[in-house]
Amino acid sequence: MNPGPPRAGTPGTAAPGTAAPGTGDPEAAVPGVARAAPVEVTVDGVVVRVGGDASLLDAVRAAGVGPATLPALCHDDRLSPAGSCRTCLVRAGGHVVAACVTPAAGGASVEVASGEMAGLRREAVELIVAALPPRALAGDAGSELAEACRALGVGPETARAPGGRGRDDSHPYVRLDRDLCIACGRCVRMCAEVQGTFALTLTGRGADAVVAPGTGGPWIDSDCVACGGCVDTCPTGALTEPGLPLGGRAAVTARTRTTCGYCGVGCSLDVLTRDGEVAAVLPGRDGPVNRGHACVKGRFAHGFLRAPDRLTRPLLRRDGRLEEVTWAEALGHVARGLRAAVAGGGPGAVAAISSARATNEENYLLQKLMRVVLGTNNVDNCSRLCHSPSAAGLTASLGLPGGTDAFEDVERADCLLLVGANPAEAHPVVGARLLRRVLEDGTRLIVADPRAVGLARHADVHLRPRPGTNVALFHGLAHVLLAEGMIDEGFLRSRATGLPELTALLGDYPPERVAAVTGVPAADLVAAARLYGGAGRPAILYGLGVTEHLHGTDGVRALANLAILRGAVGTGRGFGVNPLRGQNNVQGASDMGALPDTLPGYGRVDDPDTRRRAEAVWGAPVPERPGMRIPEMFAAARAGTLRALWIMGEDVCATDPDAGRVAEALDACPLVICQELFPSETARRADVVLPVASWLEKDGTFVNFDRRFQRVRPALDPPGEAVSDFAVINAVAAALGVDLGCPTPAAALAECAAVAPLFAGLSHERLDAEGAVPWPCPDPAAPGEASLYRERFATPDGLARLAAPPYLPPGETPDDRYPLVMVTGRRWAHYNSGTMTRRTGNLLLDPDDRLDLHPVDAARYGLADGAPVVVESRHGRATLLARLTGEVAPGQVFCAFHFPGNGVNTLTSDHTDTVTSCPEYKVTAVRLAGGG
Repeated sequence: MNPGPPRAGTPGTAAPGTAAPGTGDPEAAVPGVARAAPVEVTVDGVVVRVGGDASLLDAVRAAGVGPATLPALCHDDRLSPAGSCRTCLVRAGGHVVAACVTPAAGGASVEVASGEMAGLRREAVELIVAALPPRALAGDAGSELAEACRALGVGPETARAPGGRGRDDSHPYVRLDRDLCIACGRCVRMCAEVQGTFALTLTGRGADAVVAPGTGGPWIDSDCVACGGCVDTCPTGALTEPGLPLGGRAAVTARTRTTCGYCGVGCSLDVLTRDGEVAAVLPGRDGPVNRGHACVKGRFAHGFLRAPDRLTRPLLRRDGRLEEVTWAEALGHVARGLRAAVAGGGPGAVAAISSARATNEENYLLQKLMRVVLGTNNVDNCSRLCHSPSAAGLTASLGLPGGTDAFEDVERADCLLLVGANPAEAHPVVGARLLRRVLEDGTRLIVADPRAVGLARHADVHLRPRPGTNVALFHGLAHVLLAEGMIDEGFLRSRATGLPELTALLGDYPPERVAAVTGVPAADLVAAARLYGGAGRPAILYGLGVTEHLHGTDGVRALANLAILRGAVGTGRGFGVNPLRGQNNVQGASDMGALPDTLPGYGRVDDPDTRRRAEAVWGAPVPERPGMRIPEMFAAARAGTLRALWIMGEDVCATDPDAGRVAEALDACPLVICQELFPSETARRADVVLPVASWLEKDGTFVNFDRRFQRVRPALDPPGEAVSDFAVINAVAAALGVDLGCPTPAAALAECAAVAPLFAGLSHERLDAEGAVPWPCPDPAAPGEASLYRERFATPDGLARLAAPPYLPPGETPDDRYPLVMVTGRRWAHYNSGTMTRRTGNLLLDPDDRLDLHPVDAARYGLADGAPVVVESRHGRATLLARLTGEVAPGQVFCAFHFPGNGVNTLTSDHTDTVTSCPEYKVTAVRLAGGG
């Protein structure tokens, strides 16, 4: 058991101007903190009303006094106040005080604009500027300090220091000019308080103080995770993004608000462009999820847009080679091939793999074309490979295939159970916000993960189960909840079913037996159950470590049991069960009906009423039999019964399991159509390759991990002849002689709203006006449901269903030939197969794929840190670099899948979840050998 970090004596409060969790109201209470009543303050004769916990600076800003009149060079609303620069001096109660650190007392009278106060502030600024070189106030400098100096009349002649402290240009995304550092500490606090990395410090004393990496040495070798927060908060230009002028924004010609196209967090980003190129991508200060924060991918990894191998013209295979052709030639070949496939094998001879990278509207349009034009339900998306067990498990237990609560509400939890996820790397903005709750508010944290990474280092209890034993672990926790009376009996009587069956099953899962199965000490299991069971507002977050298993759906249901037993879902006495989605639109792709068995809004294709509703809108019949899932598509291609496979935005040869067999399927299929940004391994095996737009070049919407629809807007045009996936689908339909009736993405979402009651209240117009809107949203005049099941569960009888699946072993187990268990996952600098991130500066931050193994195992195989290592499984072989670390347990190894050329996904097996066909990426038996 890990006692975790020391807890703060007094929980922190939301930063001024930042919405408190779960409310959207800057003056609402943060969990566990009594919010003082609002007060009235007079600022230069103007009476303003502010929260009782506000500072005088908040009151001054509320009175309309901006930074030009009252600078605050050491202050950022996202950070704790410091009061060190003395540039925000005001008079209050007869005393001269720093406004940023002085509470706004009721009835206070604040003097800001007097000549005396202006003079004091000018002197403070001049003292700071005197220690800087003249270039700090150059004519085009756009820094916060330079703008304050212009407003105060402080000229460049005031800056007279010789400089000479040097620069650090080692990092691809952060430049440090030590001569411009004023040691305000904003970057240090940003790194510690918002990002939670603690990578920066101030070194030196007095005038020699300067920011530096805490590890010493160059920035590139530090613990920095390149979130960009330090750059965004720096008031002087000491920290800048390469390629931008001092202060960063002088040459920008346009600013576009969009939603990040990397992970499923759904960060709001402002894309700054000049001359048709991206100048910078900044986190939206008012972003509903990220609140002015970002990660290295969303903030900086946009260089792929103009990579030299970006596809810009259609390609058609002729005589075994892909050659550039016109769009007319490519579309004509696609249309002829699709018609021939249907004519030769019926509608079932055609299939499509839609994309979690594409917009909702693109996914909607592709599944519509497959169903009403080609007459087949053979459409699936890559949620099959990651979170299909979430959809199946949450639907079976609670009624809907999405997380139960908004992330703001999850943050209000007093106990977090984080399972099978490493959000510090895979969902960095979420990881940072959770860590802040733990460190500042005293939120208790239980982590269940085989590796000691990320938030596990800060956990009160870290459970490290053997991969593949989740169901036993969750049943063990439930056993303790039941045995020690930590259940909500009233809730279970009135709002749940299945307790007798679960109780009977849990008798076989006492802590001692669970310890033998999972390797988790019984004492730790009991401690975790008591923390979760004794919490007033518990919440569960989980990731692919729960779903990507032979029994992943059972794992989701067994995990949901814990929330149901506690009455922590649909009641406000807890914040349910919430999956962390890996890709930007993995939720939305399924929401839009890009699945073989459900239409938009999750109505089943074999339900006559669901089909009739869609047919009334589409004006065409909908096939009634569910179609093929992705693994079945590949099997059908290898068997010769699938004659055309359309792949939109997925490199299946790199990301799907047992990659060698996937390649065989593509080679066997007579027509493979691929829509891509780059010549991926899948594209190289295709017959037609269509160049498409990236997420920064698209119009539409995404749905993030907590069910929020958010707008995606194009910041620039795609290169060459590339077009959006939306345009491609309409063009293919036109080549087939059909008008899909959705000329624009806005029209497609409007039509989807007519098909699916779950989304009836949604439209581009509404999202443009309101920002993020969660589903269910059945009414245009009512808000969406951020928290589900407050009145009833979405099951036929309105009751939550406890599940009683027995623990069953994983598909593979170690043996004498393959004695180690390999787990795959993500690392912080890259995204999925690395198609985009490996074409950016991120490759300098994380240049190689590594195999993490414990030093005990390294010694056993004679492997040194950094040495080549060959990994062999029953299915394939890969070569990586050894990384010796205690983050993994002896007998286990970990690697990512961001460098497909290394062959990691040739290792993974063809075992899949028994309910959803999700691959068992988290358990593969392997052996090691030196790489020479």
